[in-house]
Amino acid sequence: MAKQGLADRLYRGEANLNIIGRRRTWFIVAAALVLIAIGSFAIRGFVLGIEFKGGSQLIMPATIGTQKEAEDAVRKAIDTANVGEEAQVTAAQRVGSGPDANYTVRTSALSQDEATAVKSALVADLGVPAEKISDNRVSAAWGGQVTRQALIGLAIFLVLVMAYLVIRFEWRMAAAAVSSLLLDLILTAGVYSLVGFEVTPSTVIGFLTILGFSLYDVVVVFDKVQENTRGITGGSSRTYAEATNLAVNQTLMRSINTGLVALLPVGGLLFIGAGLLGAGTLKDLGLVLFVGMGLGVLSSIMFASPLLTALKDQEPRIKSHNARVLTRRAAGRSGDVAPRKKAAKSTASATDAEPEVAPVPDDAPVASLASSSPRPGARPTSGRNTNRSGRPGGSGNRPGGGKKRR
Repeated sequence: MAKQGLADRLYRGEANLNIIGRRRTWFIVAAALVLIAIGSFAIRGFVLGIEFKGGSQLIMPATIGTQKEAEDAVRKAIDTANVGEEAQVTAAQRVGSGPDANYTVRTSALSQDEATAVKSALVADLGVPAEKISDNRVSAAWGGQVTRQALIGLAIFLVLVMAYLVIRFEWRMAAAAVSSLLLDLILTAGVYSLVGFEVTPSTVIGFLTILGFSLYDVVVVFDKVQENTRGITGGSSRTYAEATNLAVNQTLMRSINTGLVALLPVGGLLFIGAGLLGAGTLKDLGLVLFVGMGLGVLSSIMFASPLLTALKDQEPRIKSHNARVLTRRAAGRSGDVAPRKKAAKSTASATDAEPEVAPVPDDAPVASLASSSPRPGARPTSGRNTNRSGRPGGSGNRPGGGKKRR
């Protein structure tokens, strides 16, 4: 049989990637990225759009030349109009394409008389009709209202998500999922701060959008985890971490496919719409969606699931189960393996206080299960049938050990 490739093994959930076993590494990486993001918040801060810090903007046709020439023309007009040293150009971008394209140059707040004087200087300098140049004034109060409403919406969303996950799964899964969502928000905001993209209302909308995508991917993974760990304390072949790792391997290809399908149109919006076509208003929304969705896929696999395992390993019932599994394996390696009936009796006595759970089918021989732990993400193996005496089944051994009469 030809050797299967990685993509095929990922599709079948048989890649055997030890993701949960390296959870300490993922936690260290996540902590380092969060520290970098927080450091960027403190040192670099954010480039706030005119909607959040207020100011004025001058709109002129793109036929006047390049974007750099438009910025220089506005600076020269500000000096000519003598509106004060506080007035300065803060940002500029090209909007649209073709003959209808224009430049939007943003400045610090100008009064109506100052804006009129700057426009007159631009008309005289650029030689364009006065009706081709317009100005707008934006108050920072509007951006503050958008921020407050966004924070209220975020708080309501997190409360509803927590309630849903507690009802659908349990509080530990809810805590891991919400922690993953917060990690996505912090790291996406950190990228915005490091890159220096302008924060606009579109950015705020994008932040709220990525929460839904990240939640979807986490729920898909946790649903498989719940399926694999249902009744796990009734068996003794896998720890909770191993069963969770199997679930992550089984849903890994689905998460990758979902992420790629979502990132392709968003990438087109960011790189083609904003980069090639010059639709500058799309880059704010495109960047936050692209970064947030990509981080959502990674965090659901490498942060939410390992964090869930760390929380579940502190639960007394799971801790007792993991200890039984590890003890049985240690006994198998030392050659001191108790008979299956006695092991089942001791397991039942150790879990008398627990609700009765149907044991997980376990066809593999005791010695093979006890001597080695399953590979990360490996599926259960089936062993050979044995007769009552524990020997391989066959017609050569009769009950009682008697010889066949001639």
